[in-house]
Amino acid sequence: MALGNLEIARDAALKPIEDIANEMGLGSHLLEPYGRDVMKVSPAAVDELADRPRAKYVVVTAITPTPLGEGKTTTTVGLGQGMRQIGKNAVITIRQASMGPALGIKGGAAGGGYSQVVPMEKLNLHLTGDMHAVTAANNLLSAMLDDHLYRGNALGIDPNSITWRRVLDVNDRALRNIVTGLGGRADGVPRETGFDITAASEVMAALALTTSLRDLRGRMGRIVVGYTSEGEPVPAEQLKAAGAMTVILREAVKPNLLQTIENTPALVHCGPFGNIATGNSSVIADLIALRTGDYAITEAGFGADMGAERFFNIKCRTSGEAPDAAVVVATVRALKAHSGKYRIVAGRPLPEELLAENPDDVHAGAANLEKQIANVRLHGVSPVVAVNTFPDDHDSEHAAIREIAEQAGARFAVSSHFSDGGRGAAELAEAVAEAADEPSEFRLLYPDDAPLRDKIEAIATQVYGARDVEYSPAAAKQIDRYESAGFGRLPICMAKTHLSLSSNPTLKGAPTGWTLPVREVRASVGAGFIYPICGDMRTMPGLGSDPAAAHVDLDDAEDTVGLF
Repeated sequence: MALGNLEIARDAALKPIEDIANEMGLGSHLLEPYGRDVMKVSPAAVDELADRPRAKYVVVTAITPTPLGEGKTTTTVGLGQGMRQIGKNAVITIRQASMGPALGIKGGAAGGGYSQVVPMEKLNLHLTGDMHAVTAANNLLSAMLDDHLYRGNALGIDPNSITWRRVLDVNDRALRNIVTGLGGRADGVPRETGFDITAASEVMAALALTTSLRDLRGRMGRIVVGYTSEGEPVPAEQLKAAGAMTVILREAVKPNLLQTIENTPALVHCGPFGNIATGNSSVIADLIALRTGDYAITEAGFGADMGAERFFNIKCRTSGEAPDAAVVVATVRALKAHSGKYRIVAGRPLPEELLAENPDDVHAGAANLEKQIANVRLHGVSPVVAVNTFPDDHDSEHAAIREIAEQAGARFAVSSHFSDGGRGAAELAEAVAEAADEPSEFRLLYPDDAPLRDKIEAIATQVYGARDVEYSPAAAKQIDRYESAGFGRLPICMAKTHLSLSSNPTLKGAPTGWTLPVREVRASVGAGFIYPICGDMRTMPGLGSDPAAAHVDLDDAEDTVGLF
């Protein structure tokens, strides 16, 4: 019987984590051990290593995924291991796991099969407690906000304008909408609010985009919690919460050093929610990776229209770094799904007819791959299509994807990293190395000083393929308010479904001629972006009928069982 992810991870021959740090050239003064298998890396490494040669910068993205995902993390890990197979050293950077999805339906965030970051139990459950630090910092601000209201509201905050919510790192639909302050007079001012999952906190987004602890302090102070009755923004600085929030995050600002099954260094740091935030790991981790290997390989969440667009226009704008190549992960099942003939539901078996050999269905779904390749090229980056293989794929279907990719101007590689580790990703590593050696022509989609509507419309029309944008009256007023408040230079982080290039999750392929509806626009001033909301975005997931948590336990030897 084939080994599961957890069994494979436990069988891995790990090097002492000190040896991994030494291979990266990280001095002991920059490291803080966290148990036997994890180290915290000081952000001071960014400046200390700045004179070293810069690595090639590679982002791993994908076509529009099915609800099951297409294996970007696994591909990121496999590519990092594959680089060693061709004589190169790579450092990978990935997001931290949220326990909500990990114990819900999505599974872990450590990769899978023979392309995992280990120890996978620690990575998926708490790791070094960064998620809990974000939770505490977020909720401290909530507590100080409510205390300010209770003590007379000297700032004149309009309770109906408050946008700041509490967070928790579990899936709990019962907390989406609540009323606080019930009870007696001493229990606070009653008001409607709710909980989001920790990954959706603006504190998490700010942590992912910060460049130093001092920069983080400024970002915490700029977080806007609501508005006065005159419409003036109220930042956390005015509530005197930002200093303590930063102190709570002092350890969380340090990336976590782990390793893959094949001992490739892995920096695991931050996990901002992909639907409403950047969906990328931290700037600090990438800046360190760029000075400690030949290749720095990072993952961007969801499809190239989502995570990669934000990587290019928000993360790279913040870091000042330009990517040298992009990997677009594709699977046979996802391209067949984009034909419109099949419905894939998370937690349910794949339709039997989808597994039958049918390259025509792959071609029928080609428009989505072609558009996501175009989205990468739109930013001047060389794309490589990586077919993440499954045992029920057929050679004719891989050949169909090759034809689609090459006609769209992308390199192509088949990768069996899940079952074969780095050896199975060697072909992909060669293709990425070739792409990264091409002269970089990276360009942002819009300038800082463009009006917010122009930025929104550039993403909608050029990246998503929309005909135009329609703003609700509320959204139009919010845009005007933000520009009047001086937030107009911020980049855009569009909040829309990840299951379609459009705002309608049921539309597959690459729909055109549609209108993007913007029903609300919010400002994450501390994180440093504006996010228009285009649809119903759930920021607190619920549990399914058979959550993963129901299968996790201890065996007689007190080892974890049932975890992926």
